[in-house]
Amino acid sequence: MIASVFGKTRPFNYLTIGILLFVFFITKNIVASESDVSLGYYLQEFLLFVVVFGSSFLINFIALKNELTKSNNYALLLYFVFLLFFSSYFQNKNIIISNFFLLLALRRLISLKSLVSTKEKIFDASFWILIAALFHFWSLFYIVLVFIAIILHVSRDYRNWVVPFIALLAVTLLFFLVNSFFDNSLLSSLMGKTYISFDFYYFENIYQRLAFALFTSLSLFAFVMHIFDIQNKALNMQSSHKTILFSFLLGFGIYIISANKNNGSLAFCFAPLAIIGANFIEKVESNWLREIMIYALVGCAIFFYVMQL
Repeated sequence: MIASVFGKTRPFNYLTIGILLFVFFITKNIVASESDVSLGYYLQEFLLFVVVFGSSFLINFIALKNELTKSNNYALLLYFVFLLFFSSYFQNKNIIISNFFLLLALRRLISLKSLVSTKEKIFDASFWILIAALFHFWSLFYIVLVFIAIILHVSRDYRNWVVPFIALLAVTLLFFLVNSFFDNSLLSSLMGKTYISFDFYYFENIYQRLAFALFTSLSLFAFVMHIFDIQNKALNMQSSHKTILFSFLLGFGIYIISANKNNGSLAFCFAPLAIIGANFIEKVESNWLREIMIYALVGCAIFFYVMQL
């Protein structure tokens, strides 16, 4: 039932995911909130929900607009499932905002395959990544994807290699301009986020460990399968799918080196993995097997969400 519903692009799918996302987001944050919260807290949470909502539909737009998946909403559904796996994401505003900016960057990099306005797209992608780094510093690692995309699409024009550094100059000037109005407090805050940590003993309960173990197993399986499947894609689409694979690796790399880890830090992997997973589901010919797979994923996601409240 779920597979057949999300097997096509319907307004109903967007409405369903939007409502469910709102319910799960609000429930998680109400449970975690203190009893004497202010009106400002609710306003902040609403704005964060809008960003989460926008991120969910942005990944669906990237997948469909660039023909990374067929005409279905599997990527949207899988992204939603991953959010429930690691609902601590809903409580980390810096990761929520940073992830949104990285999705904006990914959108521009994937569209490089059209070879139209390449320099503008490279600048935009670099700019969004650098802005994302102001909220979660090691999002800066994602800048590697810009150079990978240049290699895959537009490496012959040497000027394309200079554009990311122009974006760096622009963001640096803007940052120090704004920082001057806050008595260097922004710079101090940013510098406090620049250290690397390989401490993976952050799990608060067994359910976070189980969710992490299942997610990494599924990720590894889907990633390896997609590597072998790329050669079956159309030649003009192979570079885009390679960009998605590298995006996943870099997202996982951000999680590995980030300080103050939690499972929500894995959010940087969700978008590319949702596209990779959607491609795998599309290849499953048996309708009942496809339904079982999706029901199992949704069931596990709801279970982990409830147990981590």
